[in-house]
Amino acid sequence: MVAFQKKFKMIFKLIIGSIIFAFSSLKGDKFRTFLSLFGVTIGIFSIVTVFTAIDALKSNVESGLQSFGSSTVYVQEFPFAPEEGEEFKWWEFRMRPRPKYEEYLYLRNNSKTAKAISFFTSKDITIKYKRNSFKDGYIAGTTHDWNRVANIEIEQGRYFSLHETKSSVPVVILGYEVAQSIFQGEDPLNKIIKLGNSNTKVIGVMEKEGESIVSIYDKDNSVLVPYSYASMLYNTKKANAMICLTPKPNITRDEFIQEIKLLMRSIRRLKPKQKDNFAVNEMTFLLDSTKQIFSGIALAGWVIGGFSILIGGFGIANIMFVSVKERTNLIGIQKALGAKNYAILTQFLAEAAALSLVGGAVGILLVFLLILAVGSGEAFPMQLSFYNIIRGLLISSIIGIVAGFVPAYSASKLNPVEAINSK
Repeated sequence: MVAFQKKFKMIFKLIIGSIIFAFSSLKGDKFRTFLSLFGVTIGIFSIVTVFTAIDALKSNVESGLQSFGSSTVYVQEFPFAPEEGEEFKWWEFRMRPRPKYEEYLYLRNNSKTAKAISFFTSKDITIKYKRNSFKDGYIAGTTHDWNRVANIEIEQGRYFSLHETKSSVPVVILGYEVAQSIFQGEDPLNKIIKLGNSNTKVIGVMEKEGESIVSIYDKDNSVLVPYSYASMLYNTKKANAMICLTPKPNITRDEFIQEIKLLMRSIRRLKPKQKDNFAVNEMTFLLDSTKQIFSGIALAGWVIGGFSILIGGFGIANIMFVSVKERTNLIGIQKALGAKNYAILTQFLAEAAALSLVGGAVGILLVFLLILAVGSGEAFPMQLSFYNIIRGLLISSIIGIVAGFVPAYSASKLNPVEAINSK
């Protein structure tokens, strides 16, 4: 145990000494050092930037899924994508009937697997309050369980009462951006706004959701009204519509989807050989699509960063060969004093790893500065995570060890006598 501790202390001192020597030698030829470490810096910068961007995309996707829940399904005319091996026949999908309120009632009354079901229609509309107007929003007419399906969170006021949803009461819940635009800091509760030409009382404001690449319902730019009231504001039978359903906790995905399809085929009186004239869409498809995007981005980052790191690796190897040549006499003296081959090998590998870590640390610093310069928006929350920092430093240290192995091995195999007498 004592002998091991002595060996460890000796190797540790050799490593520290060689690293100090390496950094002092780097000062002697700054341009060579810059060129040698530049490749590692750019490589780590590229890879860490890509991983940081992927983390931001994942965060965006997760926030979008949370707004509805990954298990929510939507009965619509168009599928999110064609089935495997089939063409996306949009001209046929256009001929499909829109989901109807009567079909929603049938599913609600007959489904054994659904926890919550809601009917949703939407139409573009201008929203006005006094002289302020919001033209980029739309009105959403929904049935009572919409807050359970879409995870509606109320920041001010309240959600619709059951009486309001059944009795066509002219009440509205505003999206965050709508409320900010037309009220501009004024308390919106109990104010009267115009939806088109109809006076409507504000009873609530939804929490800000932010942008998401997978959200199919833009809460911030919408206003919610009970479906019964929406049918008085516009022709709901010709508006965009969908039926949204969430399963009970103990129900499997296949069982849930199968029941929805059977009930829809039943109410639409489709014969056994007829194809479905509706689509049952899932948010998981969007999640799978984004995973493919993430994989492509990650591959591109590895390719770009890989070439840079490869060049940087040759630079590290070049520095180490020069370092071995400059310290040949010192290596001979160390071996003459009893230094083992593994000790020489270890100290030069540590030196190479330390040099590469410098390049990697500069690359990570550049990523941090880039995030500060670009900023972190709600739709793309760029943040340099501790995990990505460690990953970048680990990659750079591995590159240093790999690039420095050959010169370190050649140093460990030097003959002591020849090394001491070398010029």
